[in-house]
Amino acid sequence: MGLFGIIVYQITRLLSEFEIMPYFVYRMTSPEGMELVKNLELLSEFESFKEAKQYAREQRAELPEDAAEIIKVMFADNQLLAEEQLLEHREKPILMEHEK
Repeated sequence: MGLFGIIVYQITRLLSEFEIMPYFVYRMTSPEGMELVKNLELLSEFESFKEAKQYAREQRAELPEDAAEIIKVMFADNQLLAEEQLLEHREKPILMEHEK
C-alpha cells in the first residue's frame, strides 16, 4: 500500500469513528391565538444539508400562500434534541441603528 493508500485508510478510519448528525425537516404549526405553543410534525430525516434543503423547499412550495405552518430544517444529534431546539423560545434580536 502506497502513501496515498495509507492516508485514505487513516482518514476513512477516523471518519468512521464520528457519527454523522442528521438533518431533520419539520412542519411547525401553532393553534390560532397561541403563537408560543408549537406543534411539531417530523416530515423527514436526511444525511446531507443539500437534500434536506431541497426537500424543505419542495414542501414550502406546496403550502398555500396564507398557510400558518412553517417548514424548518434542524441539524441535531437526534430527533429529541432537534425538537428541543425548535421549541426553544428565542427573543427577537435587537436591531442596531445601522441595521434598520
